[in-house]
Amino acid sequence: MHLSNRHVPDFEPHAQPDAIVSAPNCRITVLSPRVLRLEYDPTETFEDRPSQLVWYRDQPVPDFEVTRTGESLVVETDALELEYDHTGDGFSAETLSIELADGTEWVYGADNDGNLNGSLRTVDEVDGSAPLEDGLVSRDGWAVVEDTDRLVFGDDGWVQPREAADGYEDLYFFGDGQDYQTRLADFRAITGEVPMVPRWALGNWWSRYWEYSQDELREVVEGFLDRDIPLSVAVIDMDWHVVDNAHHDGWTGWTWNDEYFPDPSGFIDWLHDNDIKTTLNLHPAEGVHPHEAQYEDFADFMGIDPASEEPVEFDASDPQFLRGYFEHLIDPMEDEEGVDFWWIDWQQWDESPEMEGLDPLWALNHLHSLDRTRDGKRPFIFSRWPGLGGHRYPIGFSGDAYISWESLRFQPHLTATSANVGYGWWSHDIGGHMGGEGDPRDFAELYARWTQFGALSPINRIHTTKHRFIDKRPWAFDGTISESLEDALTLRHELLPYIYTMAWRDHTESVPLVRPMYYHHPDAEAAYETVHQYYFGSELLAAPHLSERDDETNLARRSVWLPEGEWFDFTSGQYHDGGRWLARYGDLDDLPVYAKAGAIVPMDPDARQDVANPDRLRVVAFPGADNEFTLYEDDGTTMAHRDGASATTTLTQTFDGDSLTFEIEPAAGDRSLIPDERTYDLHLRGVSEPTDVRVDAPVDFEVTYRESDATLVVAFDAMAVSEGLSVTLDTDADSLISRQDHTRERIEDFLWSFKTHVAVKEAILEDFEPDSIAWLAEYSGPLTTAQMRALVETITGAGAARLDHDGAERLVVWNPDDASVSYRFTTWDWQDEPFLFDAGSAESGTVPDWTAFDVSGSAVDGRLELTYGDTFTMAVESDAPDEPAH
Repeated sequence: MHLSNRHVPDFEPHAQPDAIVSAPNCRITVLSPRVLRLEYDPTETFEDRPSQLVWYRDQPVPDFEVTRTGESLVVETDALELEYDHTGDGFSAETLSIELADGTEWVYGADNDGNLNGSLRTVDEVDGSAPLEDGLVSRDGWAVVEDTDRLVFGDDGWVQPREAADGYEDLYFFGDGQDYQTRLADFRAITGEVPMVPRWALGNWWSRYWEYSQDELREVVEGFLDRDIPLSVAVIDMDWHVVDNAHHDGWTGWTWNDEYFPDPSGFIDWLHDNDIKTTLNLHPAEGVHPHEAQYEDFADFMGIDPASEEPVEFDASDPQFLRGYFEHLIDPMEDEEGVDFWWIDWQQWDESPEMEGLDPLWALNHLHSLDRTRDGKRPFIFSRWPGLGGHRYPIGFSGDAYISWESLRFQPHLTATSANVGYGWWSHDIGGHMGGEGDPRDFAELYARWTQFGALSPINRIHTTKHRFIDKRPWAFDGTISESLEDALTLRHELLPYIYTMAWRDHTESVPLVRPMYYHHPDAEAAYETVHQYYFGSELLAAPHLSERDDETNLARRSVWLPEGEWFDFTSGQYHDGGRWLARYGDLDDLPVYAKAGAIVPMDPDARQDVANPDRLRVVAFPGADNEFTLYEDDGTTMAHRDGASATTTLTQTFDGDSLTFEIEPAAGDRSLIPDERTYDLHLRGVSEPTDVRVDAPVDFEVTYRESDATLVVAFDAMAVSEGLSVTLDTDADSLISRQDHTRERIEDFLWSFKTHVAVKEAILEDFEPDSIAWLAEYSGPLTTAQMRALVETITGAGAARLDHDGAERLVVWNPDDASVSYRFTTWDWQDEPFLFDAGSAESGTVPDWTAFDVSGSAVDGRLELTYGDTFTMAVESDAPDEPAH
């Protein structure tokens, strides 16, 4: 039996004949100037069927030249040159090499030491960080993907072993240098696109492993609705189905538990009436047993006598089982109860007993994704990463996260680095799934910070395990925590127009929403150190707080690296020079997000429950550069966008120092998909108050200037989306950019939070000098090390941080303003015998613009002391106990 037609993709596996170069026992396919397929087969029978990974070898043929001699083959494109000595016995370091245009050379079997890693299957049973698999992106300038052992698709539409000859090899070589974004585009060109995710998936999710009744879950959802906290998805974990049975442990189930859900279709209809989608959790490994409502029909379909009560075993290798799986289990629950999509919680074996090389997780992801298209809906699942090619099956479930700061700190790194395998749509357990200990107040702060990260991650899904002492309903906390949670959840829905446009960009241009810093700054060494911050879309840099607040400052602290250029705090509008590190301190309401010069960010100011295309749009823009942003909108759910059913609105900024013009062009495309009229609120943030404001618009408007966040607001009445507008600002000053020094304001904010005598706070503010820290010396007694450090780092701009990632720890110090600061770096060996590097060596001296010390080697215990002028010294980022400033 074959699979259903919808379960078989439209492959294009045959390369153009002109792209193929043959040599004895070898076939080279030039897929792009930078991508080569390298096959060795002693029988010369080669493989043209699509593999699990590579589906689209039919690519435009690039220009290339071939040179042959009696012993060798040379293939040259404008990006690389391959040389193969076909007198040898297959591929080897002696017979096969490729040289890139910049002189980089690869030889067969070479280690990819510069690999920047990729992703992982799951964080299950991991508290903190975990090793990541190799990715496609490497500082070595190349990557090799081994496809030899992957299964191929047969005539029945399902996978099977290749049955290749001994010695057969099938490799894909990528030689893009440090153009990491092109590497992703090249990879997706031959493996497939990322589907456009549904708009509703980008809103807030509620999930809890709990024996909810439908009335109890309705009460939780109503809690969000009554408090105007936006919610898009309500997850129903495994207890939706019958658990207690005589056949297995109950994790697998297909029959609604009518004790908890007496009217599942009615409940799901109620969710849909409130613009909320739902998913059911699946653990399908046990197959279908006699106690299930679907057993009789499914057993009969499989040729099993239902009277025998023989179970229908799960078998990912059998097309008949797979067809019945959807026709008798999955599709009826979508059609009859209204289930929107499936949480495929596969945690069992990673290779099918019936077919070597077949991972059931991959099979489930592949088929569930395709099955969802049967009614014109978009491919969409919720499951763990199945390896390379998993980008075709959004979204990812990263696994059961521990409730700890260490686990939170790992997730931004995992999310951004997964771009290196083209995987951009992770959903993490926001707040953590299990574990957790200590003061409930500490958990509350962790949860708040995790939710802030969730608001700036691909999918924002609150989740926890079945534990009575963990309650993550936002209104279950005290005022400050609750406000922080609600602010983050509201921000998420405000950002939907921006995030959805980035989803379109990922779908069409292979640019993930979240990307490592080095994608945009491959030549900046600092970009490879800052794994806990990332680009969030095309306009923003996110650096969420990942550590608890200090007991004495009551502030969280983190390091941030701003690339070259001009940057603005997204919320406050404060200006920052780029090309520098800084220490960011913040209370619980602080969420570090930076906008690049010229950034344009469309937002929904109403942050509605309904995630439809908004009738009011807030556009936040920043001065300093020309820019263009094209807002993308469609119906949010179907595949009609493939036929051009979409609308775009182009937002353009022209900046010329003392003048700025912002234009909103008439909407283009299918305007029936967006409101006929739209209210625009233009927020030009980070600007000084202009001398003149000129507006060209078909409706009335109001202009105000807010000094608190340096924002000029132009609020327009509702206008037809078929019309455009423009706003021009001019100033008599040298520049429209507001570059005010806010150091004193930040110091005053710190003092509000510090745990110290109010008289000390008053005295510090009275003595404050922005260009000196000598005056701080007299406060080294009443202030703690942490408090003094916050003041000194903020005033001087010089500081230090410990960065940990991938098992490698660094101590980073910086001094971008060339303050009078020196350092001393001390390490201890395993016997705890201190060793101080010689004076004048690389481990002591004046703090430069920035430098890093590796503390992940044999002498892992390190101490870094910074001396500020002649005033005092403090030990920072040390494994030894903190010492007070002196």
